[in-house]
Formats: sequence, C-alpha cells, structure tokens
Amino acid sequence: MADPVRTPGVLECCAAATGMVWGAVRPRRPDQRFLRSVEDAGLPESPRHTVRVTALPQSPRQVPTAAVAEGTFTPFLVANALNSFVVEHPRATFLVDPSVCHDVEQRAIAQLPAVLRPAVRPPADSIPTVTGLRRMPNLPTPDFALPTHAHWDHVCGLLDLPDLPVRLHRVEHEWVSTGPFAPAGGVRDALRDRTIDDYELDGPPVLTFTASHDLFGDGTVLLVDLAGHTPGSVGILLHTRQGWVLLAGDAAWHTRQIDDVRQKASYPGNFADDDRAQTFRTLQRLHLARHRVRIVPTHDHSAATRLEPSRAARNTAPR
Repeated sequence: MADPVRTPGVLECCAAATGMVWGAVRPRRPDQRFLRSVEDAGLPESPRHTVRVTALPQSPRQVPTAAVAEGTFTPFLVANALNSFVVEHPRATFLVDPSVCHDVEQRAIAQLPAVLRPAVRPPADSIPTVTGLRRMPNLPTPDFALPTHAHWDHVCGLLDLPDLPVRLHRVEHEWVSTGPFAPAGGVRDALRDRTIDDYELDGPPVLTFTASHDLFGDGTVLLVDLAGHTPGSVGILLHTRQGWVLLAGDAAWHTRQIDDVRQKASYPGNFADDDRAQTFRTLQRLHLARHRVRIVPTHDHSAATRLEPSRAARNTAPR
C-alpha cells in the first residue's frame, strides 16, 4: 500500500508561483564570498582501474528552459529525460538511478502531490528501466542498484527488479523511510522488502565536495556529497578511459544550470528541492568543478546521450 504524501498548502503554492515570476526577472545570483571560500581538494592520484558508463536508451521530452534554469530563455526548450546508467567495474556492475517502472502513472505518479504531477509526468513513450536493460544484451547484469537519491524518478524502476539489492546513503535511507509522510518525491514502495546496504560518506573531500566514499576502495568510483536536493543526495565520480565523469543526479537538472549558476525555477523547484539554499551552494560547487570533470545531470538528455553506445549497437538489440 502506498504511503501518504503531505499535500502542499495554499501559501506554498503561491510562493512557488510568485517566485517563478520574480526569478524570471531577477534570477538568484552566485554568492561570490562562498565561491571564494571553496577549496579544491583535487582528484585521486592513482586510481587502480577504469570503468565503463553507459546510458540506457530513453525517450526525452521538451521542457521550458526557464523552468529548468531560472531566468534562462535561450534556447526556449531543452530535452529532458528520465535517464538511467550502467557502470561496469572489474569487481561489479551496478545500475545508477533506475528511473521508470512499468505502469508508472499508477505506481509512482499517483503518489505525488497533484500540484507536482504536471511538471514531472514523463512522456507516454518513456522506456522502463527493465526494458532498457533488455535492449542492451551486451551489458552485464547489474549486481546492485545505486541511486543518487531516493526520489521516485530515480528508484521506481526497482519495482520491476524486485531481487536487485540497493546501496543507499544512510542519511537518504533514513530521510525517505521515516516519518508519517513519504517525501514529496519519494516512493517508499521501491525500497520496501529489499536488501539495502547503507553507506556513509566517510572519506575525505574530493574536488570541491566536502566528503566522499570510495565504493570499491581503489579510487575508481567515488560517491561525493551533493546534499540539498535531498538530504543525502550524492554524485557518482567515475574514472573512465575518457577521463573523469560525474553523474550528478538532480543537484542540477541541466548543464546550463552549472555553467551559468542558475537554480531551478521555484515551480517546480520549491517542491523538488528539500533545501533550496543548500542546493544552490552545491550547484556552485559543481560550477567550480566543471572544468576538472565531465558533469552529467541525470535528466540532461543531451549530456546522457553522449554516454550511450552507437545507434547501430542499439538497433541490434532485441526488443
């Protein structure tokens, strides 16, 4: 049975609407004092391996740029998608952000507050994560899932993968699973009755991020602190043959936000970000790191597509 979700009040809805208009005219500006205070701790010096990261096939939709990056109107639309990724490490293969389940409208969207559904509803031809995996038969079977955070569009694909274990930041696990109401974007059903291994960000700062966790102990896959969008949001820093890649979850929805330091518009950002101030600080950390690593926000279809295998390879896969 689905857990109840708190319905935003009239004042919250009015604040989001007012903020959207105000933000279009006067978008939030970077905090120069904060930017000067951030130190770059650098990258691991001697990672022992490289990994391969592949974006599963997904159908995008066009959304207003101004809703994704506050006060940004050019281009008028950007491609947004519910992307998932497969990472192959010598010791294990894992699935990042299993995003879409079969019958997503009833199993996930229906659990969201009504005010949020129009903004986040995926296109009708969205590809369930389990289907995307089947279309890529050359990929190894994932050993576990690793969500960047526990919002519905990063975990509900697990509903079609009932036996797949999950590794989840302990802070995030506690946030999504406790209290009388599920978080506005959280789907507890996807994590219920499942093996979940919690981890801590127990490692040192990496780049501009304050804490980390070395997933395999070899400096190849590092989980870094991107809190704000949710309390336990993480980025997944990967050492690939082409260089370092950071899967940034929803700390930003598009690379345009990172380049220009533009937060999400207040609708739907006020309902999506758990802590707007902290989310903006994390966005500024991403901005400072952008020249050191290739940053891929989960919903940025153009950025994710560059991680996909060739179209010819996809066309040979069974459907």
